[in-house]
Amino acid sequence: MKYQNAVTGWNIKKEDIILQSERCYNWQRAMNVWLGRGQRKDDWIPFRAMGPVTELEYVSRKDRYDKQLIEKLGLSKENVEKMSISEKLKVIYEHRRNEYEKLADAVYYRRGWTPNGIPTPGKMIQLGMDDPKMLAMLKKKIDQDEKNDVNIWGGVYNKGENPPSTEKQYWEK
Repeated sequence: MKYQNAVTGWNIKKEDIILQSERCYNWQRAMNVWLGRGQRKDDWIPFRAMGPVTELEYVSRKDRYDKQLIEKLGLSKENVEKMSISEKLKVIYEHRRNEYEKLADAVYYRRGWTPNGIPTPGKMIQLGMDDPKMLAMLKKKIDQDEKNDVNIWGGVYNKGENPPSTEKQYWEK
């Protein structure tokens, strides 16, 4: 912070920089919503980042991936040995995709967004952004999402796991 303040002439704290970053990220997200993006369906990482993509890649690290199927997914060694490589790829991909969805759920909740990833008018006002047109645009999108039933958490939660909130429209509370 010492260098930041020296260069800019400001007198700000670490918390001020974090707030500026949050404001910037929410503003960018709101602009993406305005442009027809900035929703859960747009927050996706490349297939390549989800794990082994080809059968050759799986085979090259077979022991590692088989161990993940057994230890992380709870499959029996016997079942894993019976599966084809393409079946194993599919199971790993589906597991990692679900883990990513649960991570997105947690991020959206923590940011004060809807389960579809839309910044809420309340969050924008809290951050000092109260442009009536922007707030109306976000409200309209959230209402559309509610009507289309897309404000639902993306992850599939197992026994002992819970989504970030079970309240409908938790962001309005």
